Amino acid sequence: MKQNKFLISGGGTGGHIFPAISIADELCNKFPSSEILFVGSSHRMEMQKIPENGYKIIGLWISGIKRKLHLSNLLIPIKILFSLIKSYLIINKFKPDFVIGTGGFASGPLLFVASKLNIPTLIQEQNSYAGLTNKILSKSVDTICVAYSNMDQYFPKNKIVFTGNPVRKEINSHSNFKNESLNFFKMNSNNKVLLVLGGSLGAQKINQFISEKIDLFKKLKIQIIWQCGKIYYNRYKIYNSDFTCVLPFIKDMNLAYCAADIIVSRAGASVISELCIVGKPVIFIPSPKLAEDHQTKNALNIVKNNAAEMIKEKNLNKEFFSVLKNLITNDEHAIKLSNSIKLLEKPNATKDIVNHIDKLLSNV
Repeated sequence: MKQNKFLISGGGTGGHIFPAISIADELCNKFPSSEILFVGSSHRMEMQKIPENGYKIIGLWISGIKRKLHLSNLLIPIKILFSLIKSYLIINKFKPDFVIGTGGFASGPLLFVASKLNIPTLIQEQNSYAGLTNKILSKSVDTICVAYSNMDQYFPKNKIVFTGNPVRKEINSHSNFKNESLNFFKMNSNNKVLLVLGGSLGAQKINQFISEKIDLFKKLKIQIIWQCGKIYYNRYKIYNSDFTCVLPFIKDMNLAYCAADIIVSRAGASVISELCIVGKPVIFIPSPKLAEDHQTKNALNIVKNNAAEMIKEKNLNKEFFSVLKNLITNDEHAIKLSNSIKLLEKPNATKDIVNHIDKLLSNV
């Protein structure tokens, strides 16, 4: 059996990293003798997360453009040049059969060089609003896997394949170990559990809001599993108690999903795909600071199907507790949201992407 060699790049946030890991895991299932190498952005979280999942990674000196005037932007052309040269050297040494990008700065130079060397290439766009790197790459790569309709406004229509977003292999919709999950987080089965996710890097405004209202949550007998983000953990760990479990990052996400009755989350595309599989009531609080407000667009795609609630960050104080209390007291509404979001799941996305890679390899 031929040993296929795959080069994968995606990083900066968990929204790019975890889909890349999911694709790598499925490639290993599909091609047991395959060799996989990751390329990431030096000093970003992929340099830690990828090795934790058993894969090798090489870092590029690359970063994004600051949206406000910043001296670091002057280095961007130099970083791009260095990254293009290093990408060529990596490809020349590793000699991949196929190169895959899931977004993030590092995937730009790598996929661009691979496409110019006529190596089969595929990018996976998680969001309903295409990222800058993927929009640039779309002109040169072979295939673009997407999770939303109408993506031909960003990409060449003939290159688009609708697959949905890859999710971590441990994510599933089974809740038959609810008690085990509650025990893991030291939660009481007599009270509702609110899971708060601010994204892999944490969310300052959500963290601030939760900390300011902690006494009200206790008064309502709502327990909290709170992923506050690594950079915020030292500030918010003081809120750990019998009712609140504060964590910098949740490694056992399936346990957290199982323990939760209601989930508060940012609206990154990857976490939305997971929440569709989990099938529980969700309150989205999109980050308003990202390109083209794409998290709000992601959330609205779910809300328009009556499958989740959404609160703008600026309206947290005014709206949050009325929305939360309605979910707690109105079982019919909560069940309707759960059932509706479940209808949007794409559990076979990763397999579909890898099957498409297999098809493309067969045509080489």
